Amino acid sequence: MTVLKTSLRNFFAHKGRMALSAVAVLLSVAFVCGTLVFTDTMNTTFDKLFQATSSDVTVSAGGASDTGQTTSRTGKPPVMPASVLGTVRDVKGVRSAEGTVFSTSVTVIDAKKDRLSPSSGAPTIVGSWNGNDARTMKITTGAAPKGPDQVMVDEDTADKHHLKLGDDIGMISVVGTHHARVSGIAAFQVTNPGAAVFYLDTKTAQQTLIGRTGVYTDVNVTAAKGVPDDLLKKDVAAALGHGYKVRTAKEVADANQKSVESFLNVMKYAMLGFAGIAFLVGIFLIINTFSMLVAQRTREIGLMRAIGSSRKQVNRSVLIEALLLGLVGSVLGVGAGVGIAIGLMKLMSGMGMELSTDDLTVAWTTPALGLLLGVVVTVLAAYLPARRAGKVSPMAALRDAGSPADAKAGAVRAVLGLLLTGAGVTGLYAAATADRATTGSGWLGLGVLCTLVGFVVVGPMLAAGLVRVLGVVLLRVFGPVGRMAERNALRNPRRTGATGAALMIGLALVACLSVVGSSMVASATDQLDKTVGTDFIVQGDQEFAFVKPQMVRQIKATPGLERVTEYKVLDATLTTPDGKVVKNGTINAADATYAEDVRTKTVAGNLADAYRPDSMSVFEGFAKEHGIKVGSTVTVAFKGGRAARLTVRAITSDEVVIDKGAMYAAIPTVAKYVPADRMPLDQLVFATAKDGRQATAYASLKRTVHADPALNVRDQTDFKKALKDQIGQLLNMIYGLLALAIIVAVLGVVNTLALSVVERTREIGLMRAIGLSRRQLRRMIRLESVVIAVFGALLGLGLGMGWGATAQKLLALQGLKVLDIPWPTITAVFVGSAFVGLFAALIPAFRAGRMNVLNAIATD
Repeated sequence: MTVLKTSLRNFFAHKGRMALSAVAVLLSVAFVCGTLVFTDTMNTTFDKLFQATSSDVTVSAGGASDTGQTTSRTGKPPVMPASVLGTVRDVKGVRSAEGTVFSTSVTVIDAKKDRLSPSSGAPTIVGSWNGNDARTMKITTGAAPKGPDQVMVDEDTADKHHLKLGDDIGMISVVGTHHARVSGIAAFQVTNPGAAVFYLDTKTAQQTLIGRTGVYTDVNVTAAKGVPDDLLKKDVAAALGHGYKVRTAKEVADANQKSVESFLNVMKYAMLGFAGIAFLVGIFLIINTFSMLVAQRTREIGLMRAIGSSRKQVNRSVLIEALLLGLVGSVLGVGAGVGIAIGLMKLMSGMGMELSTDDLTVAWTTPALGLLLGVVVTVLAAYLPARRAGKVSPMAALRDAGSPADAKAGAVRAVLGLLLTGAGVTGLYAAATADRATTGSGWLGLGVLCTLVGFVVVGPMLAAGLVRVLGVVLLRVFGPVGRMAERNALRNPRRTGATGAALMIGLALVACLSVVGSSMVASATDQLDKTVGTDFIVQGDQEFAFVKPQMVRQIKATPGLERVTEYKVLDATLTTPDGKVVKNGTINAADATYAEDVRTKTVAGNLADAYRPDSMSVFEGFAKEHGIKVGSTVTVAFKGGRAARLTVRAITSDEVVIDKGAMYAAIPTVAKYVPADRMPLDQLVFATAKDGRQATAYASLKRTVHADPALNVRDQTDFKKALKDQIGQLLNMIYGLLALAIIVAVLGVVNTLALSVVERTREIGLMRAIGLSRRQLRRMIRLESVVIAVFGALLGLGLGMGWGATAQKLLALQGLKVLDIPWPTITAVFVGSAFVGLFAALIPAFRAGRMNVLNAIATD
């Protein structure tokens, strides 16, 4: 009980000094809990949606996916004859059945030809209004569609795009463009995460999406009272025979939920990874806090030991303080985490993904995990300072308080740090010289881990050297104040090293990712310059936004173009000369002019020969694996078509970025084996202008493609910019997540300075008494903060650039051979670190300047 009372007294006596450490725990726990609450809420939202919209049993065409996704390379959904509906209705246990048609491969536009698709990447669904939809949606305005000139839209999409009754809507499908006017607006009875849904009557939907009546994509079956879904599924499947997919409501919901979870899990674990980085940085803050508190209470602990307290009691007292800190920070962090989750939901709503707080899900495991992590991490971080406190001898009561126990890092620590750093450098060298990316990635991971830990361990020794150099470069110009700031930073190298290491971790990751991202852009740009010989590329901005046949015809008719090259991707099963069967393969079919549009390097044969009748090319790795040479024959069974025996005329190099791993054939060759109605749409189209007419052809092509806003026209400059923007957006998102770790590191600098000021209270009082002004005192503390921040930045940026350069060597094995150091970014981060140091010193410097001189001198 005495130990507990002592711990509580010390905790509340130093509550101001504990506050920043508590904030670090709070932020880390909040990020973990916020991530879990947010992803759980999204799972709940989708789960409710899928359960509400699924019929008891759903019958789909054999080519449909498990999730019911209707998009295919042909632009049309898989269908089944309308006779299936009658067969299903006659099955025992069926109360009702209704045929439906829907597709997600449609571009929907308003009267101004602006897209009505969600900006969040959610699907655009055009389908027939049916009883199942009437059960899950409520018509709030107007009426359901009747006839070819009417369409109904969901309420969220209508609100977002300001649609009202009578507005013109255009639906661009592979069949053509169908126009209708808004007849009604319907609201989801559950949360719609962001899909845009448009309803036609059944006959119009069949004509618009398929091009003919008498077919359905699905049949929704409702079970009679008391008939289990599993039994009904079994009976329906038996009645229909093979060639159809029959699934219960639970199976449909589970398949859709599994598809969503795969995306959510990537996001969840990525965010938890950044939370882990924040926890790691927070550990340094907590270690520093307790180390300095123990040093400042040396006399107090010595007196406790002198009057009978054992080492275990002193140790336990410090750990109880850490436990209290962890509890307070974690409890507040759990509450803040729910707030972060709500904030993320609002942010996603702004981006087009609607999430309702009605679905907010806080599982009991979330606060439990947050509390456990926060407390365990805090107690573990305080363990070493607690051990140090337990070693304080009773004689320490006779010495001045605040004398640092370890002014320099021990020899063992220095040797261990150098060994780890050496092992890390060896790992990075092995990664850089690896001949396979899979092998090199393992060495890279080991090298990153060892160099990071090595730099942390050897930090005090590095601090002793680098701070002196920085003192000469940055501090000496400030005269005696600068020299005092340098000595203060050198007074306890372990403290300076730990504080700088906290900042080092975040900045190392920023530098590494900057180098990798910049190198990827530079390499791809270099490949574009060397490889692409066409002027313009027409393609969709989403995965299944194909170039439809009517648009291809219009592109070919555009004035000023010398040639237009179509490019398709077909699914196929390949049987190689060694007798192996390769499933889920793809063949890239294009016009013969593609060999001029994209200059792909070959290791054998001539790529132009691959576009001869019944010919193809394979890539180098595939050829080596299966013993294929120029002249070999590969059997290609096209999905939806017949098998073809194609002769290999060329083997392309693996050292490319564009179309890496592609196998080419001519469109006329493929057309011999795949029926016209099953031939895939063009994935993209290349266009080359006549000499001297690039500018006019570009403008004309843009006007042509404007008819389908799902497509983009890009010249090489546009393509490079789009690539740079895409990688830049990803990096900015990562930098935003890393900002949490950097904020915690800044709190560490603030905390270190604040506790250092308290530790040097008498010293500050004496300096003020002999003539040091408040302004000089504040400057000294600011300079000390700047040198610590710059020290951490030098370590982090140097380490990160080393990691990034090594990672680029692995990317070079994938064709990305250009190493590009983004010096503007590196310089900006370095300069920003100095400003971070200035910012972190504001409050400690202000408090130091306000000290009463006489009271400071009288302090023990």
